[in-house]
Amino acid sequence: MYHFFAPEGEQADGTLIITGNDVKHITRVLRLSAGDKIAVSDNQDRNHVCEITETGPDFVRLKIIGGEMPSTEMNRHISIFQGLPKSDKMDYIVTKCVELGAFSFVPVAMERSVVKLDEKKKEDRRLRWQAKAESAAKQSGRSRIPAVETVTDFTRALAMAKKMDYLVVPYESADNMAKTRKLLNEIEKDASVAVFIGPEGGFSPNEIQMLKDAGAHIITLGPRILRTETAGMAFLAMGTLLWE
Repeated sequence: MYHFFAPEGEQADGTLIITGNDVKHITRVLRLSAGDKIAVSDNQDRNHVCEITETGPDFVRLKIIGGEMPSTEMNRHISIFQGLPKSDKMDYIVTKCVELGAFSFVPVAMERSVVKLDEKKKEDRRLRWQAKAESAAKQSGRSRIPAVETVTDFTRALAMAKKMDYLVVPYESADNMAKTRKLLNEIEKDASVAVFIGPEGGFSPNEIQMLKDAGAHIITLGPRILRTETAGMAFLAMGTLLWE
């Protein structure tokens, strides 16, 4: 069943309305019309089976015809604080981490990040990454679209992370997989978790010290050194096995 989002949620008359680019996809590409059924998420962890009742040039109106479908969201809120990588790697990171259940993304300009972006490019990239997140959320049947923040500096990113329940740093110089397993088992349901991932050159000694001073859990993801585009996915996959 095709899957779409109605971010405004349920209307006063008990209907859902889809707007934006999805309208063209539904009506012109898929050629769906009144009477056809689709799955719709309201971006608030609720999924519904709906029937199209009306289409227009800029909207698709639906009525909920089935009971609420189970949420597909991970039961821990994992925010990926990703060291800004080169090329189009962030596209790949966002897409795959959304599929694996990431709750949100904060791209971070770190000391060893090669890419430098001005304010206009930051917003252009954010919009592109947000579109990738939405596309991946539809493909993977997510109940909400993860938010992608604007590229920020390390100090501000750390301040954001310190407000969360856990601050976790996979680090190539760490060891003791038993410690990683113990920490993952301790993270409670509905907890917010900030996961810092270094860029291609890794964290600088200063950044690691700042993370330690902030009380971060420095962990290993195994004996092999992972690329920056792999580390976040590995963490999410481990969480999927233990938490779901």
